Amino acid sequence: MNPAPQAPGRQDVHGARLNALVLAGAQAVCGAATPIAISTGGLAGTWLLADDKSLATLPVTAYNVGVALGALPAAFLMRTVGRRYGFVTGALVLVLGALIGAAALSQQSFVIFALALLVLGLSGAFVQQYRFAATDGAPLEYQSTAISIVLVGGIGAAVIGPQTVRYTSALFLPIEFAGSFLALALLGLVGAAILSLVRFPRPVPRPKGAAPILVDTGRPLREIVTQRRFVVALICGVGTFALMSFVMTGAPLAIVGCGLPMDISFLGIQWHVLAMFGPSLVTGRLIRRFGAETIVGCGLCFTALSAGVFLSGLEIWNFWLGLVLLGLGWNFGFIGATTMVASVYRPQERAKTQGFHDFVLFGLVALASFMSGKTYVGAGWGTMNWIVLPVVAVCLLVLIWDAALGARQRRSA
Repeated sequence: MNPAPQAPGRQDVHGARLNALVLAGAQAVCGAATPIAISTGGLAGTWLLADDKSLATLPVTAYNVGVALGALPAAFLMRTVGRRYGFVTGALVLVLGALIGAAALSQQSFVIFALALLVLGLSGAFVQQYRFAATDGAPLEYQSTAISIVLVGGIGAAVIGPQTVRYTSALFLPIEFAGSFLALALLGLVGAAILSLVRFPRPVPRPKGAAPILVDTGRPLREIVTQRRFVVALICGVGTFALMSFVMTGAPLAIVGCGLPMDISFLGIQWHVLAMFGPSLVTGRLIRRFGAETIVGCGLCFTALSAGVFLSGLEIWNFWLGLVLLGLGWNFGFIGATTMVASVYRPQERAKTQGFHDFVLFGLVALASFMSGKTYVGAGWGTMNWIVLPVVAVCLLVLIWDAALGARQRRSA
């Protein structure tokens, strides 16, 4: 007896779901590098620096610079050898960066430590591609769900990263955090094993005499990235992510600077990262029901609300609740903006569009994390949060402008 025919698209959904689950597992393990880098970068920088403490967040900036610099090479590598081999390579780069970080701390070298986080950032560029990879071959109506499944893996990263720091930072005292980076190297190896299970089609071999691999049949990149929907998504995505990086990078310094224990800082980052990824369980469904633009707007409002909580006091609850709201704002804003970006390009335009998007995004995120330390030392924690409000207002105005133009076009059609 022949098996019953499957509904159209059912096999595509099944394969996309399996890939999304594998990528979610990798996100939990390899994604732990982000909270580890953020929770230790500024604190270790303060420990390693003797004089100018305003440069303490430079290692975190180096991490974000690494993500930006790695965006285009990661996209090109995966276009050349396929997603699976590209992702495994990214996990091995994570192992290398973690080992360099442990060596830098043992040598008490601030410069090498910043270099280590730059290498970790290069691996982070591959992790950022997980969300895009989840949409490969997935039906259009399932893509936001696939992105959300991958980002749910961040719940694991939210626990694994800070808890790894908490239980390993003192293993090799007086060398603070060296144990955390050795543990991160082990996580990278586990991530490589998980990523070897992902299954995407290999790139189609190029026929003899065909155009070079750098040439595609899609539209020019300039035409893609000047579309109004792409520009609006990029502005809102950058606004959401950069503000989150700006405030989150300074938060551990502010917590410790207020005389609170270092554990409060680690746990605050844990709650923050949980809030970043936990809502992903429902964000995809919310986007399908209310639209990506509406969810992005909600994310920006959460970000503004977090600034209000931070400005209202310096108690533990202010830091923790503010970090949770900041994480919620990132989740809604970033997943919504990513969904908007994924709707503006054709399959053959995917690699160059994603690479350009992440290069711009993480370049500006890196600038935000660098300015975090400078602003905290020069102007204080309160000023950092006042800066959030006008940036959110600009992003909301751009979003409202786009919605108004879209409504006008629909009425005239």
